[in-house]
Amino acid sequence: MSESPCEPEQNWHAFTDAGPAFYRAKPSSHNRVTLTHHTPDKMTLTSQIAVFLCATVVMVPLFHRAGLGAILGYLAAGVLIGPWGLELVTQIDRILHFAELGVVLLLFVIGLELQPSRLWVLRRAVFGLGGAQMLLTAAAIALVLKLIGVAWIAAIIAGLGLALSSTAFVLQMLAEKHQLTTRHGRDAFAILLFQDLAVIPLLVLVPLLSNGELPSWHDLGMALGAVALVVVGGHWLLRPALRLVAKAGSQEVFAAAALLIVLGTALLMEDVGLSMSLGAFLAGVLLADSEYRHELEATLEPFKGLLLGLFFIAVGMSANLGLFRQIPLVLVCGVAGLMTIKFLVLYGLGRVTKAGDYTARHLGVALAQGGEFAFVLFGLATASGAMQRGLADTLVLVVTLSMAATPLIAKVHERWISPWLARAPKREFDTIETEHGSRVIIAGFGRFGQIVARLLRVKKIPFTALEASPDQVDFVRRFGNQVYYGDASRIDLLRAAHTDEAELFILAIDDIEASVRTAETVRHHYPKLPVYARARNRAHAYRLMDLGVTVIERETFHSSLALARRALIALGIPAERADRAVATFRDYDEKLVLRQHAAYHDESQLIQTTREAMLELENLFEADTREVEQES
Repeated sequence: MSESPCEPEQNWHAFTDAGPAFYRAKPSSHNRVTLTHHTPDKMTLTSQIAVFLCATVVMVPLFHRAGLGAILGYLAAGVLIGPWGLELVTQIDRILHFAELGVVLLLFVIGLELQPSRLWVLRRAVFGLGGAQMLLTAAAIALVLKLIGVAWIAAIIAGLGLALSSTAFVLQMLAEKHQLTTRHGRDAFAILLFQDLAVIPLLVLVPLLSNGELPSWHDLGMALGAVALVVVGGHWLLRPALRLVAKAGSQEVFAAAALLIVLGTALLMEDVGLSMSLGAFLAGVLLADSEYRHELEATLEPFKGLLLGLFFIAVGMSANLGLFRQIPLVLVCGVAGLMTIKFLVLYGLGRVTKAGDYTARHLGVALAQGGEFAFVLFGLATASGAMQRGLADTLVLVVTLSMAATPLIAKVHERWISPWLARAPKREFDTIETEHGSRVIIAGFGRFGQIVARLLRVKKIPFTALEASPDQVDFVRRFGNQVYYGDASRIDLLRAAHTDEAELFILAIDDIEASVRTAETVRHHYPKLPVYARARNRAHAYRLMDLGVTVIERETFHSSLALARRALIALGIPAERADRAVATFRDYDEKLVLRQHAAYHDESQLIQTTREAMLELENLFEADTREVEQES
């Protein structure tokens, strides 16, 4: 009888020795699945560094240019130079252990950016959303593994390990895409933070599941003492020590002190059986409110970036690609099943917490992969006898492949799936059922349109607000705002809103193309209706002016002038002269926009008029200065 390719437990021992003879999995003193070479590398340390740097500068730019991100480039570089590629470097365990310092530095920097007060504010997201994700994902994965024949103990450990996502991987990917401050970025950070905090109970739980022995009081006392030492020392000793180092005025000494803080706390935690990353994170949180926070972050940034890159290279090298020949369909089923379960759980939690479809989808895609801590957890389970080595090898490769697949899936989602879903909204536009229209129509109810609406409301001026984002509509309605979901560029919606009865049309749409499209519709069907428009920038303003819109406010223009006025006053210029300078610049720039509108399609002409305008403005200010001096 032939075996089903997706029933891996039936013959796990067959996979234990998969791959070349030099590539074996075994438990190490650090309780992780390690990969060793039976003969030492012939390359010197300098040669290995050159190989790492060469692979990085070749592969990472190629993948970045292809839009796949730097992380996938690092993984590909590791596969290229590792045992399953060119075999240039094979001492993977030592490299991976050293590269884990990149994750430690990352957790320290995260701690620096997370003040204790902010952590308290995020407690619901961290422990609520993060805890629900861990429990639901682990339970679902454990149940699936049990159904295909894996023992309950191994299934539970595998579920807990696979429920973790890669902190280094996800944060790096979100940072590259400038998505850390978005709703799904904040939720992803909260979930990852809970997973990092869950490291301690997981390290305790795995031995309990394997042999039922409780940790000794001595071990518990050592762990609690180490945490207390970091907390007390960070509060009373680290700041005075950094103050003394800073007084020396040496950047090199300060960098050495920063590295010593991170490595010292990490090693202290490791010596008592806790997570190195937890120690670094605690030290970062304790220094988050210090005056040295930004200096520490800037000092450690180069080390963090290099070591994180080395970590991902080592992950790529450690992938046992020999299993592809043994169990290819098991690996495909494993990766697909893992990412599908995690996506569904995360998407469901996103919708339960009243995040929109867009946010929930991006959260699920970002955290669908496995995490690097699974390597440590599965190694510990193998060493304690709770999991067979063949199963651990396979799960490690599943995690690695899921990390490699994440940038590709994210790219497909952002380029094709998300735009397709945006073009085909699942819910119908709201029906506007009013006998009479409002005095004002507001198209776009984001941060700009909401401010306009608040002023109109306090003056008791009725308005009708239209917003094309269903997520934004659901969000603002929670605060008692009356807004309709619909595309303001559609004439049927404008007619339903009785736009012909309006006295004013406020165009506050953020997206430039949607704004221009709406302006075209309004100007064509309601030519006598005044349109007051928001422009993202100068180019946006020119396109609106092409359509005959004359009242335009550039969203960053007035706030920039307000800040410039404060800066002039802070630099010693009297308030009256600062006001006069700002007024002069504002009047001149508004006239310049009208002058350049006729030439903005001609780049050379636009550059020439800009240079001429700078000279005119300088002469204008010089004349104004002479006039002020004569008056005084």
